[in-house]
Amino acid sequence: MQFDEMGNQAGKTLMLLPGTACDYQTNFGNVIKRLSEKYHLICVNYDGFDGTDSIFPDMITVTEKIEKYVIENHGGHLDGAIGSSLGSTFVGQLIMRENIHIDHGIFGSPDLDQSGRFSAWLQSKLVVPLLTGFTKNEKKKAKTREKLKNFFEMNDEMADRFMGCFAKFSPESIRNEYYSDLLTWLKDDIHVENTKVHFIYANKMGEKYLKRYKKYFRNPDIREFDMQHEQWLFGDDQYAVPVLKVIDEFMEVNE
Repeated sequence: MQFDEMGNQAGKTLMLLPGTACDYQTNFGNVIKRLSEKYHLICVNYDGFDGTDSIFPDMITVTEKIEKYVIENHGGHLDGAIGSSLGSTFVGQLIMRENIHIDHGIFGSPDLDQSGRFSAWLQSKLVVPLLTGFTKNEKKKAKTREKLKNFFEMNDEMADRFMGCFAKFSPESIRNEYYSDLLTWLKDDIHVENTKVHFIYANKMGEKYLKRYKKYFRNPDIREFDMQHEQWLFGDDQYAVPVLKVIDEFMEVNE
């Protein structure tokens, strides 16, 4: 596990938790400099995605390591935590388990999918080869680049950086991460005193996700944006700037 602390050391603590098959450098690369101006960032790379020979074990084991780090280095308290996609599962678990306290849990347009073991196994068998298979074939790589650019409105550099994650990480780590995320369930109607839950709702994902957010958390603060899944992290400033503004509102930080 890798925990890098940076940014405004006098600012509120804000943990960044990346999504599937990503490191924080790629996942938050478009916004980390701007977040660093206001926040004391704690940037996390999970086992298997931290530049070592480690293999990602499962979501709960990694959650426990995050809790241990926060307890030992921050007195068991974070002002805020942002989860991108799969990273939101960690935010939800950290809030639900109550081993540490997070004032503001921020969910970056996640799907929060949950399933049984057979379905999770089947999905991982189908999806993981798609995530990793294109890296050895230039024709497939070019098609994937164009799909990413069109879907997220990425530029060429960002698309190549994003694809680079799938190429440099172990398929076993990606499979373990994807599979165990589907098996890591949240309870319904989670409510922790003095914790505020915030969702960045990308409405192009569909209303079923909006219903899901309200199912798992009691009275969440939901902000709607006309964008795709996590487009604020991978698209241009027309998506990033409005979301960064509401993150300041979530965190109660003035401009």
